[in-house]
Amino acid sequence: MSIPILDLQEALAPGGARSAAVAAQLRAAAMASGFFYVRNHGVSGELVARQFRVAHQLMALPQQRRQALSMQHSPTLRGFENIGAQTLDAAARPDLKESFYCGMVYPDDHPYVRAGYQTYGHNQWPSELPDAPAQCETYIRTMLALSTRLMQLMALSLGLPEDYFDATSADPMVTLRMVRYPAHPVDADDRTFGAGAHTDWGAITILAQDAHGGLEVCMPGGDWVPATPVEGCFVVNLGDMIPRWTNGLYHSNPHRVRNLHSGGAPRYSIPFFYEPGYFARIEAVPGTVPAGEAPRHAPCTAGEHLREMYRKTYGLKTGATDATSAASP
Repeated sequence: MSIPILDLQEALAPGGARSAAVAAQLRAAAMASGFFYVRNHGVSGELVARQFRVAHQLMALPQQRRQALSMQHSPTLRGFENIGAQTLDAAARPDLKESFYCGMVYPDDHPYVRAGYQTYGHNQWPSELPDAPAQCETYIRTMLALSTRLMQLMALSLGLPEDYFDATSADPMVTLRMVRYPAHPVDADDRTFGAGAHTDWGAITILAQDAHGGLEVCMPGGDWVPATPVEGCFVVNLGDMIPRWTNGLYHSNPHRVRNLHSGGAPRYSIPFFYEPGYFARIEAVPGTVPAGEAPRHAPCTAGEHLREMYRKTYGLKTGATDATSAASP
């Protein structure tokens, strides 16, 4: 089994001539590995190239500067993350990657910022790269628009109105991550990965990767296959919210990274993580629960789900202002 390529030509806008056909392809991919490529996605190659340049510039900053802008200094967990700071696979060694996180900027008087909800707030930026904030904000807006369209196609794939998920995208939780993987150690054991096997936490991940490759996807039969870079394409995968939304019909499959094919050079990738708004309800959508059966997953909000994932992987404690009993504004 291979990872399919979805061509979004004539399906990029609601009511597009090929929307139904693309939605059917998305359904097939979602019921298999939860991974697919998209081409003709409306994002310019130059915008992606500029984003990679920013990623290279950020990772070229001295370690002292990166430490001063560590994500550990940020209430929204934005900024630099050191190699080994995250362990995505509990059975593996700490991940061999370093990252820079940023996201949408919400003003101080936004109710979610005042409440202290995770991911809502401001970014940290190095003064040495004055153009980085505007470039990242442009990229985030572009990826958010593509994510919204993919969610519309997903709604069609489930036999729902095209705008079914639109309301959940108000005040979304989105994260842009620029990742640098050093060359895979020549003496590495079978517990060493750039990113250990994991599933993503949110709804949709849109990945731009450089030409080196290294991403591997676990297919339904248990085989690991490479998600080889395809020129002009993003890799898209479904996160853990989607099985909750679809009662297990659609899958969020494990994937991992090993930088084995770069000839000793670092590998760069830029994942964009789309999550709906904090109080978006994540529960089985109509048509996914067979008559007489109970849903496979308990309902929750997007904020509850995402916060629990952060707690598990980073050991974060839940603050009083981020409690699950907080009332929706």
